Formats: sequence, C-alpha cells, structure tokens
Amino acid sequence: MADADADADGRPNVLLVLTDQERYDASAPDGPPVETPTFDRLSSEGLRFERAVTPISICSSARASLLTGRFPHGHGMLNNCHEPDAIRANLPAGLSTFSAELDAAGYDLTYTGKWHAGRDQTPADFGFSYLGGSDTHHDDIDEAFREHREERDVPIGEVDLEEVIYTGDDPRDDSEGTFVAGKTPVDVEETRAHFLAERTIDAIEAHTDGDRDGPFFHRADFYGPHHPWVVPEPYASMYDPDEIEPPESYAETYDGKPRVHENYLSYRGVEDFDWELWAEAIAKYWGFVTMIDHQLERILDTLEKRGLAEETVVVHASDHGDFAGSHRQFNKGPLMYDDTYRIPLQVRWPGVADSGATSNTPVHLHDLAATFLEIADVPVPQSFDSRSLVPILENGGDPPANLEWRDSTFSQYHGDEFGLYSQRMVRTDRYKYVYNGPDIDELYDLEADPAELQNLIDHPEYADARREMRSRLADWMDETGDPNRIWVTDVLEAAS
Repeated sequence: MADADADADGRPNVLLVLTDQERYDASAPDGPPVETPTFDRLSSEGLRFERAVTPISICSSARASLLTGRFPHGHGMLNNCHEPDAIRANLPAGLSTFSAELDAAGYDLTYTGKWHAGRDQTPADFGFSYLGGSDTHHDDIDEAFREHREERDVPIGEVDLEEVIYTGDDPRDDSEGTFVAGKTPVDVEETRAHFLAERTIDAIEAHTDGDRDGPFFHRADFYGPHHPWVVPEPYASMYDPDEIEPPESYAETYDGKPRVHENYLSYRGVEDFDWELWAEAIAKYWGFVTMIDHQLERILDTLEKRGLAEETVVVHASDHGDFAGSHRQFNKGPLMYDDTYRIPLQVRWPGVADSGATSNTPVHLHDLAATFLEIADVPVPQSFDSRSLVPILENGGDPPANLEWRDSTFSQYHGDEFGLYSQRMVRTDRYKYVYNGPDIDELYDLEADPAELQNLIDHPEYADARREMRSRLADWMDETGDPNRIWVTDVLEAAS
C-alpha cells in the first residue's frame, strides 16, 4: 500500500458517502445539466471510475454485498429485507464483513442514515456506533430525526406538500399509487439530508476533539435521491421542466424485449405518464441530487477546517441507480439497463490517487469492501468476492501490469415485490448480455446503441459477440459459485 498522511497509528481515516438510487450520469461530465460542484470537486481532487456497477439493483441486496464483499447469491439477501416476501430478513450469522474486520483492527466506526441491510440487525451488530437518521421504511432504528423536526416546530407529516406527483390514474391524487415527487415548505435545515450531514459533522468533530479514538471510518448514508423526490426551495424550482430534454431511451418501444419490461409500466403505475409529467418529476430528482451535493460540501469543509482532509480517504458511491423516466420507467426492477446498474464512484486519497484521474477499469460496488480493508492494512477474508481497488488507485486508474484484472463486470437480479425472477448480466466496455431465465435474453452494442434500445440477441451479425458474452457469463457464474451455474451454463452452451 502506498504511503500517505494518516492518523497517528499510520493508517488513514475513511469517509464513505453512500447515496440511495443516484444515477451514474447525474454527476458525470457528459451527463445532464445537474449542478454537482462537490461531486465534481471529488473527481478533480481524486479518481473517478467510469465503469463501476452495482452487483444488483435492489437496496438491501446491494448494501449487503457492500458490507460482506460478496455477490448476492453469496450472502443470501436476494431482495429487500423489509418486504413481506423477503428471502432473508437478516444476514446469516458468521459472515465476514469489512466493518467487523475494521472494528477488530482498532478503527472507530460511526454510521448515520439509511441502513436497510437487516430487518432486526442494526449497524451496531456489525461494529458501528449508530448516530441516527433512520426512518420507518428503511429500518426504524431510532427517533433522532423525528425529534429534530419536533424541536424545530415542523413535525414530520404535519406539513402540506405542493406540486405532488403520484403513480396511477390520477397523478395528483394520493388515494392510490406511489408517491413520486413533490415540493416541501420546510427549510433546508429541516430536511433529512441536512440532518445527516450535521450528524456526520458531529462525528468528525468528536474525533478531533478527542471524544473518540481514531483512526475513524464514518459512513454517511443519504436517503436520496430515492423517491419520493421531495425537496424544499431553492432546489424545488432549481431546474425548469420545460428545459429538460427526454433521454434517448425515452423512445423505447419494447420491441424484441422481455415482456416484463412493458408490463412494468403498468406495474409501477406510469404507463400514462407523458413527458411533461416526467420532466416535472425529473426536475425534483435533479434538485434532490444537488441538495445532497451541497450537504457533502459542508462535510468536506469540516474535514478541512479540522485539519483532516489530507489524512482522510473520501469515497462517494451509490447502492444503485434509478430509471427516473429513462425507458419511460420508474424506480428499478427486472430491467438491467445502465440507468440502474451503472453507479457513480469517486475516491479522493491525497498522496495516493492522482488528482483529476479517471479509470476505465471495470469494478463493482462491493469491491469497496476489500478496498477499505487494504487501506487499513487489514487482511481481506477469503470469503470476499470483491477485489481491492488500491492497486488501481495507486497506478493512476489502471491495474498494474503484473495484476490480472477482468475486462467485464457481473451483476444479478433475483426479483422483488412481484415475485422471483432470475437474471444474470455480464458487461464489457462494448457489449452487455443479459440472461433472462423466464424470457428472451438481451444483447446490446453499447458503442452503437448506448441507450440500449435494440436487442441484438438474434441478430446474425452479432453471433460471435453473443457466443463470447455467454462464455464470459458462464465463467463469472462458475468463478463465484453461482448456484444456478450448472443449469444456466448448460442452457447457454446449447443456445450458442
């Protein structure tokens, strides 16, 4: 591991900022015009990964993978733990986690915000001191944020929202459907985003004031930009819906796609959404992203004021993305498009990661589990499927010549809410192949069709690409001990 300024015991602090359903392109240089000065600052002062993906586009599963360093089939939490159809309400006992390893190695671990990786388990079960900010839907660990709002005389649930949008037949009617977006009259200081930033700042200051022993690992899990996209001014009107252009994928026809794609329009209640309504909702989504970005600025400023910026590794990532109108879809589901599987990932590590560097190396969200351990000079458990990104950070974004690294990523989906639905996906720089157990497979040429509109699975000119991608998928399934590997690989070999 490269030398860098660090805590007194020689190891750097780590700050992980994990957002919830943040699209990759929201902070990408060639993305839509979303104001993200702090995310841009992290990219200019550190390294940005352009080919980072989540192992699965479901909150609990992705967060469990980040914690355990395993693909979902390895930890067993295949869908959301709070739902009545949860495969697992909690992670099985005995799994190694990066947090428990850091705790045992002397790191002081603190946690604020969303948990959602166990119905009964909490961050405290995995080595963290929890500092508040949860909510009922994503694990009601405490009442800290509710008390914060009551102290400010704006109790949760007692404000009238404006500009509301719901799914269903009547987008302005809350009697049915899912709450999509709205404007809240509260001040920014009364939002959960501001509260979580404040608790994170408290944790940082506690370390410098000597109230906690370092080095520290702090995890700040923001509730957003997950729907409902509810933001106050100035964020609610920051983006003009009339100036938001439809993404290329909005032209989706679903021709040649698995039937579940079109079915999901009605399942999510957005089959009758027109672009005018989508633009209004997306304006709130963008406002949510910018609000979180501004809260991160407060956190980074605190690191600097407290003299910790040079000895703290700062990581920003998201558990997965969000459709937010792409392919005319809402939320996420059994559609393995880049809108939900590609994620932002930036690492600022003074003295190690080159400022302003970008990496085209394909990596996974849960590679951070092994990365955090190597940063802390802690051995990576053999049970981890993840690989440390430290050599890539040390080498300007590329794997060292003596380090063999795959040129593809592997992701999964197992179903959520509507029932089990098995999918596997392998992605290279140019191609994406999706295995759909119940329906037609998918093959996309990402170079010619970045919007993933044309399924080329039966195109005769792509027979070699299809065969090669199926072979890559079989290798990933075999290498990771995927329980479906025998059946699926036999099917793929027969189909090729």
